[in-house]
Amino acid sequence: MIQARPSNGVDRRGAPLGLRFFLLAALCVTLMVWDHRDNHLDRIRSVLSVVVYPIRAAVDLPFYASRWLGRSLNDRAGLLEENDRLKRQQINFNVRLQKLAMLEAENARLRAMLESSAKVADRVLIAEILSVDLDPYRHRFAIDKGLADGVYVGQALLDARGVVGQITRAEPLTSEAVFISDADHALPIRVNRNGLRTLALGTGNLSQLQLPYLPNNADIKVGDLLVSSGLGEAFPAGYPVAEVTLVERVPGEPFARILAVPTASLDRDREVLLVWTEPAGGSNENANLAEAVD
Repeated sequence: MIQARPSNGVDRRGAPLGLRFFLLAALCVTLMVWDHRDNHLDRIRSVLSVVVYPIRAAVDLPFYASRWLGRSLNDRAGLLEENDRLKRQQINFNVRLQKLAMLEAENARLRAMLESSAKVADRVLIAEILSVDLDPYRHRFAIDKGLADGVYVGQALLDARGVVGQITRAEPLTSEAVFISDADHALPIRVNRNGLRTLALGTGNLSQLQLPYLPNNADIKVGDLLVSSGLGEAFPAGYPVAEVTLVERVPGEPFARILAVPTASLDRDREVLLVWTEPAGGSNENANLAEAVD
């Protein structure tokens, strides 16, 4: 059996450990003093830092990745929340813009009606259309003004573009009116170009009037503007009624076939203009005219 020799502070190569430690310590102190005075080890440190950098990067990678992932998740959550908030704001703003567009359009209509009332140069009052008769053959509607506001039977109704109709029945708070397109309505008109007078009759079509009582040789043509003649004193004279769209002269027939489109927005109006061409209450002539319309 081999017995280990007792250690006496000498390694296998015979160098004492204490001497080796002393030499290494002296070398380190020498290098530190040398580097502190003249910075001779900077290049060595630079090289060593390049060599050690991959190891440092590999050690720091898990911590850096965790921090980056945490920031990314937080940023993504914040972006999603902000996106939802902006979408809600956009919807809210779009609704407000739609309301604003409606108010702007209504304001434009009211301004146009007020400007047209200055042209009429009579007492006027804006009324809102409450309902329209659903019967396709009865072009009647109700407004929110009545006897309490001075409305009378036979009173003219206008909009910013032209003649709309007239009152057929007045009640204390509301009234019933008829469009000029109603099949039972007739309106005295004249051709604005030459003053030719005739009647414009409703056809039961909101976009069409007819002039059945003009002879074949009448001086009228497509594009002529038809205005109210003022006869009967129900409608103010000179207000636009329609524009001629068809003139058909039939040989052998006493009268020409003439059609016109109303200038008023009969199918889009929400407000109309009540016009007083005489003191409120009307006259017997207006009452008779309204009875003829009914």
